[in-house]
Amino acid sequence: MKNRLTVLTTALALGLPLAAMAAPKAELWPRWEAHEPASERRIDHAPWTTFLQRHLRTDRVPHRLDYGGVSEADRDTLDGYLRTLEATAVSRHSRDQQFAYWVNLYNAATVKLVLEHYPVKSITKIKSGFFSFGPWDRKLLTVEGQELSLNDIEHRILRPIFADPRIHYAVNCASIGCPSLASEAFTAARMEELLDAAARRYINSPRGAKIDDGELIVSSIYDWFMADFGGDEAGVLAHLRQYADAKLRRQLHGRTKIDDYAYDWALNDVR
Repeated sequence: MKNRLTVLTTALALGLPLAAMAAPKAELWPRWEAHEPASERRIDHAPWTTFLQRHLRTDRVPHRLDYGGVSEADRDTLDGYLRTLEATAVSRHSRDQQFAYWVNLYNAATVKLVLEHYPVKSITKIKSGFFSFGPWDRKLLTVEGQELSLNDIEHRILRPIFADPRIHYAVNCASIGCPSLASEAFTAARMEELLDAAARRYINSPRGAKIDDGELIVSSIYDWFMADFGGDEAGVLAHLRQYADAKLRRQLHGRTKIDDYAYDWALNDVR
């Protein structure tokens, strides 16, 4: 019951109805199932890596983005990269290329959105409607003639098509509680390596899982999207053990329940 009280407290603190705290379900959008398995086409994500290397601070946990330090030239570079992705016929690429495409598109579009409203204390303050919880339903992009929101990309494309729980460590919602923004673009060639690294980095940080006064507290991500982690707390615990380092594995030994969930919506800014 304690974890539900945490969600209630968060909703009340933000002045939101409880419905606003409910995470979207994965609902397949069949329009995006098309792909060409034998395609050798490659999508260039180098501009996104360059942007990250200039403005992402990886010496802190989680990684912080220097939104205030992004120059007009770098904003133009980011805009150009997003325009290139929007002009890409993603359905004509292989599934691996598509996976990297959608992850990078989500992350780059999120950073652009924050930059357009910066300074802001939390991405939740950027609304897609009067009663909305954040900007995730706002149509930000157009790909193959179809308008898309961040929720469309994550919950109607990435989660149902690729069905990989590590997606939650790849997409970044510009918040402290979220898995860190990767320091390089995801690519088809390195997708497995980068997904595993992201999972280990988050799970073995206090934001992912920690023991506090003998209680196991994990990220609210595992509550909101429990269906992606086995459907119950036993599934979440099994997932955590899969990527836990030696210390966390010892702490998880013999545990059969999660005591609480937590999440920090503060912006992942350098300040």
